[in-house]
Amino acid sequence: MPGRILIVDTVATNRIVLKVKMIAAQFQVDACGSRIEAEAIISTNRPDLILINLSDPVEDRHAFCKTLKSERETANIAVIAVGVADTARARLAALDAGADDVLPNPMNDVLLMARIRSLLRVSSAWEDLLMRDTTSRALGFEEAPAQFQPPAKVALLTPDDTDASGLLDMLRYGLALPVKQIRTPEVLKNNSTRPAPDLFVIDGTRQHGDDRQLFGLVSDLRSRAATRQSGLLVITPDASPDIAAMFLDLGADDAVPECLATAEITLRAKALIRRKRTHDHLRTTVRNGLQAALTDPLTGLYNRRYVDPHLGRLVEQSRLSGQALAIMMLDIDHFKSINDRFGHPAGDSVLVQLADRLRENLRAIDLVARVGGEEFLIAMPRTSAAQAHAAADRLRRIVNRAPFDVGKAHPPLNVTVSVGVAVRPHSELTEKAAKQMCDEADTALYAAKSAGRDQVAISRAASRSAA
Repeated sequence: MPGRILIVDTVATNRIVLKVKMIAAQFQVDACGSRIEAEAIISTNRPDLILINLSDPVEDRHAFCKTLKSERETANIAVIAVGVADTARARLAALDAGADDVLPNPMNDVLLMARIRSLLRVSSAWEDLLMRDTTSRALGFEEAPAQFQPPAKVALLTPDDTDASGLLDMLRYGLALPVKQIRTPEVLKNNSTRPAPDLFVIDGTRQHGDDRQLFGLVSDLRSRAATRQSGLLVITPDASPDIAAMFLDLGADDAVPECLATAEITLRAKALIRRKRTHDHLRTTVRNGLQAALTDPLTGLYNRRYVDPHLGRLVEQSRLSGQALAIMMLDIDHFKSINDRFGHPAGDSVLVQLADRLRENLRAIDLVARVGGEEFLIAMPRTSAAQAHAAADRLRRIVNRAPFDVGKAHPPLNVTVSVGVAVRPHSELTEKAAKQMCDEADTALYAAKSAGRDQVAISRAASRSAA
């Protein structure tokens, strides 16, 4: 889904040029020239990312940036500083103020778009973790107590054992941490029993074969379970913005030219380590605090106790983002006959396999929960009526296309589901919208059952919003 971007720049021509570029890239865009205007927009249409010119001669934009990053409601909004003088002092001041990245003029459009995509991915993952953590607090669960953390582990990846003492010394001195040099072929060996480093620094200035091998390394590290959560910082050759953009699109958290000052490279590395450890802590809190009480023990999906407060958060998020919210009710057709004919173990097996199919075919930001014996709820933020209908029908077909294994004593069983869909635009999401939408989806589900089962029905309200 497209992100929402806010442009803050006193110079009207700068705002216009950036706005045209962002709209062409299919982003939703707001633009303003002052802090007061920006704060008003943030309060009504919360952006996912802010492009801010910190070199304003009238306002202290650095202080504004620090305020954004210090307040809980806005700390997760990604910030890119633009129009900054291309000096080490100016760049460090922007990063110290809380900017996630600095792009001096003239900006490279390819690198700008790659930076935006990378930061929006991180923001989306953080928002999901934070929302789940907030839901757990609303249910009365305390945050896991902070525990002693050992020093961060940092690895420098180089293509061979050639001398990298200069880069190693820079990282060790700047981070005040031990940094281990690892050859790139070694890191891809199966060593899942050892904890992965908190940060990989990849030396992209040396010969790793061809560029495709180095790109493949970044993609491989990001896709493997053992290294997926590690920070990835790539040091690229100078004057290579297209290469840096490719690394970012493949999953690197940051890509910086080797000409940058030591202080800036280590500042960026420290930020990635902090972000990784904060994400780890949130994931642990969510996993340990919610697993036992808020999940269905059979399917591993969230249960009704989790759903109610989380839907309230989704409604509020959709109101702020200005995007629609969809809720589905999905029910297994003739489930009672499965239990009657084949026994409850067979019915349980169908429920587990169905949960797996739903989980594997939905986005990370979507919520899927078991809310009744054979009834499942799916909530999809940032989803229009047309998209929700298409997603519901796709899930229905995924259930249909392969039979379910119900044990050696019985042949594989064909199973169908019926789905009811309710969708509301952000302008119609009131405080009571979550319960109302669940009722609407239930009514649509009943209509799908009455019409013959194995089909999707959309609520009348959703149909009107799509018109």
